[in-house]
Amino acid sequence: MEKPSVIHSSFTLERRFGCAAAKVFGALAEPEKKRRWFSDSPNHDVLEFVMDFRAGGAEKMKYRFNNQTRFPGVILENAGRYEDIVEGRRVVQTSTMTIAGRRISVSLVTYDLLPEGEGTLLRLTFQGVFFEGADGPEIRKAGWEFLMERLGELLGGE
Repeated sequence: MEKPSVIHSSFTLERRFGCAAAKVFGALAEPEKKRRWFSDSPNHDVLEFVMDFRAGGAEKMKYRFNNQTRFPGVILENAGRYEDIVEGRRVVQTSTMTIAGRRISVSLVTYDLLPEGEGTLLRLTFQGVFFEGADGPEIRKAGWEFLMERLGELLGGE
């Protein structure tokens, strides 16, 4: 049997934060906050970070991996679009990921913010298709788990 040319995957992650949904939403909506938890990293240099946070608005990030990685000098790009935004409750985004000029995946990510007492449950649902040479579902899930930890650090530190 021939190996499939694409891999489809989906997963859901949940993270509870001890702050109101408005504060969590702000970390998704405000460019300086999103960059801090989503883009800034000791493993790469951010070459471009643009966010137009509105339904139909674009998001673009471009990174160069540094010598602390397996891919020094390689460029990674994320290009996305905000498909749906409900203030304080939901963000739905589509995006493509390209590494070294080669598209490796397309994804749909939904952030659902659910109030729980004085806190918030963030339910992140990832749906994606991975092409040949992609990082794959396990690595992408681990990446999102790491990002949720970073988001928690940002929200706990404000």
